[in-house]
Formats: sequence, structure tokens, C-alpha cells
Amino acid sequence: MTRNVDAEQFGAVLQAPVDDGRLIGVAATVWSRSGLVYEGAAGDAVPGRAMQPDSLVFIASMTKAVTTVAVMQLVESGMLTLDEPVGDLVPYLDEVQVLDGFDAQGNAVMRSPIRRLTLLHLLTHTSGFGYSWTDGLLSQFAKTVPQAPQGSRSRYEYPLVFDPGDYWGYGIGIDWAGQVVEAATGQRLDEYFDEQIFNPLGMHDTSFLPGPAQCERIAQMHQRTAGELVPIPIDLPAELPEMFSAGGGLYSTAVDFTRFARMLLEGGTFDGERLLAPSTVELMARDHLKGLRVTGWSSFDTTVSNDVSLFEGQKPGWGLSFLRNTVSTTEGRSAGSLFWGGIANCYYWIDSDAGLTGVFVTQVLPFYDAGALSAFASFERAVYDARKQVGSELF
Repeated sequence: MTRNVDAEQFGAVLQAPVDDGRLIGVAATVWSRSGLVYEGAAGDAVPGRAMQPDSLVFIASMTKAVTTVAVMQLVESGMLTLDEPVGDLVPYLDEVQVLDGFDAQGNAVMRSPIRRLTLLHLLTHTSGFGYSWTDGLLSQFAKTVPQAPQGSRSRYEYPLVFDPGDYWGYGIGIDWAGQVVEAATGQRLDEYFDEQIFNPLGMHDTSFLPGPAQCERIAQMHQRTAGELVPIPIDLPAELPEMFSAGGGLYSTAVDFTRFARMLLEGGTFDGERLLAPSTVELMARDHLKGLRVTGWSSFDTTVSNDVSLFEGQKPGWGLSFLRNTVSTTEGRSAGSLFWGGIANCYYWIDSDAGLTGVFVTQVLPFYDAGALSAFASFERAVYDARKQVGSELF
């Protein structure tokens, strides 16, 4: 399906990484403010079943933007504020300690943080929370404590690795923002998402717990091992968790998530349904780092993530759950666009200046896979090249 562009052109770009072995299956969508530009897929979701735009995928950290929209709805309503401490609502956020290192016996050395955590810290990755695969101290700490069960609250009860507000460091802060939403509303996070975000947007294939019909369309996860893509089991959740992963737990489709991205592109409105005020979307898109540096990370578990560098040669910013490029990219994305992805190499971007949003999904570990990144870059470049060819007013 296309609007004013050659569908075969985009289809060929998606098919190329399947043909050369970089990917097994991939789906992508592009919308402009004028309407649908492209929706398509290439390769297999599972052997014998083709990948489709509505194939179910684990979108992981793309969940962060959804949680942030929930938070900002509550900020708009006056139930929450970005700058007030959140420990009054979620006591653990006042109890969490900073991990300063380890003593000679290998015991963790902890201290109290010098300032209280706020929602702004949680949403901008300046909270001090990290991941064990992005931070060396947490990687070492994880080896000293029992592995917490999937879905348990204790899985997120890790110490901070710096004082809130001192640095940028990618981590589980938005998972805890989900707990703030639950405390403020008295609702489970999945219920709030359904009522206030997914149902208004028609995102009926997006959830923490996919149903049988969705699972019939799920795409196989693959691990790149010694250059080869090897199928690995899909660990689907079977029951409600003690704590929802508000920073990385959702399953969705390229079609569904595009509805969410279109809402943000349109300033908080989708098909007449207003989820946020335009001023709130503008606030989300603004750089909130106040001079702090977005560094990426060195991986401490290469089965989960490769080393990640973010827009080398420029000083990118960070909005409320989004990476912001400060100059236009070689693919064509405008300066000030919003971007992020999920650990299985799903990616999206929102380019307000060009009036474009795109979603690109596959199921490959580890994150920031070179083959997936090159395929995504080729697709994005094809989008902007086509826009130049037909003219922005027709795109």
C-alpha cells in the first residue's frame, strides 16, 4: 500500500537484507501528515509463514514512549508534576541507595543519594538507574545477588549508579515511572494503557500479555551467533506480573505502533481522539538534559546488546523518552527529530519538520545489530529519497 510512491521500490529495499542474510523477516510502515506512504514486509515471520505488517513482535524499549505518554496525561490533569519527588507515591524511590563500588571483600558499598528522584529524572535517563548490561558496576552487582524471577518487583530493585541529575545513563528509570502511574491512578498499568492509550488509538494488537490470536501472528526471535541468525525460544509471559515492565515489556505490530507515532506527529491527536495537548507533545520533544552528554554505552552482555554509540560527531539531546539528533542525518532525518527502538532491533522515528514518521521492526538479538541497522538506514534513506522525487507536498 502506498501513496504517490512506487511500492516496489520500498519492497525491494526491505527484501535486500533478507536476500543477503542480514535479516529473516522485517516489516515497516511510513506515514506523512497527508496519509499512508508505505506499509509492507519481507521475509518470514516463522518458517512457512511470511512476515506481515501486522506480525506480532516484541517492541521492548519502544514501550518507554507509551509509558511517558501515560505520565504526561497525568501531568496535564494535575495528578503529577515532573519536578516534584516521586518517593511520596512509590516509597522505594526514596529508599534506593547509590552503589559507589565494592570493598576489598567484594561487598557492595552503598550510600544515600544527594537529591530525591523526580519524574523528570526517570523519563530522561538521568535518574542513576541503569541496566546490568550497560553499566559495569551493575554488571558486577548482579553477580552478587540472586537472580530475580521474571515479572517480579525485585527484578527492578537495583541500586543507582550515580546521583539523580548528575549524568545521562540508559536504564530502568521508566520502569519505575510505570509504578508512579499505578500509584497515582490506582490502576494496573495494562488497564490504564488500554483505557487511555490503546483503545482510543485502535491499538488492539498491543499488550504486555498477548492473547492466542496475536500469538498466531508472532515473529520468531533470532540471535546472531558467529555471524549466523539462530532461532531462539520466545519467552512469552503467561500471567500478570508483580510489576509491569513499563520500560520494555510490550508486544505490538508495525501497524499498531505507527498509530501511536502518528498521534505524536499530529501533536497529540489521532483520528479526532486527543490524547495530549500539542504543548505537551512539544515539551516531550524538547531536550531536557541541560548540557549533560548522551554517551551510549559499552555492553557488559553481548548476547543482549552490542556497544552503542549515538550520533557520533554531534551532541544529541534527550527528550521525554526520545533521542534527539541536533543536525540532519545522512539518511535525511531533520534536526530535532525523535528516535528510539527496542532491544530486538525494532526502531521508529518521528520527523516533525518533514511531517513523517516511520516504524521498522525485526526480531534479532543483540541490540544495535550491524545488519539490522544497515537495513533500517537503507529503508529510511529510501523514504527521504522518494520524498525528494515526488515533492514534499505530495508525499
